[in-house]
Amino acid sequence: MERRDLLKMIVAATGAAMIGLPALASGQAPAAAAKNTFSAADVGTLDEIAETILPRTHTPGAKDAATGLFMAQFVTDCYTARQQATFRAGLADIDTRAGGRFVALAPQARAELLRTLDAEASKRVVEVNETGTANADEAMPHYFTMIKQLAIFGFFTSKVGATDVLRYVAVPGRYDGDLAYVPGTPAWGTN
Repeated sequence: MERRDLLKMIVAATGAAMIGLPALASGQAPAAAAKNTFSAADVGTLDEIAETILPRTHTPGAKDAATGLFMAQFVTDCYTARQQATFRAGLADIDTRAGGRFVALAPQARAELLRTLDAEASKRVVEVNETGTANADEAMPHYFTMIKQLAIFGFFTSKVGATDVLRYVAVPGRYDGDLAYVPGTPAWGTN
């Protein structure tokens, strides 16, 4: 699976443009990873949210790929100040809705809370421009859309997601234009 295909899948799954992608694609994100602005507790919460979205089964889960740390770094490096404020307010709202801390909820309660947020987020439509991103001056997507996108993007572009969940073939590889498809076979992950 190419990154372009993965981004299309994320847009289809979340119903919104990939937030922060223009900064990443245009190289506006810092070349060297700057220290992210999230606390260890915030990263832990992001890990638990991502793990609830992409749990460990017979394959690794989001925590196995350190998706929370990826999310924190991506928000720090690629989101505008306005997008970061929306994201942080969303994390605070999740804890508020959880009655204190999201990480203190039982797994079933976590899943139910995230399903509720996903339903709310799917009702908020944000128009996108020709690059597939929202205009800077337009309405922000629901914060859960941002969180869900980063969880999916972070996991499937990680080494764990690309090699242990997707079928990985290093590029350049052999081209096989007539590969038989067997239903249920995992997608391909490539560099």
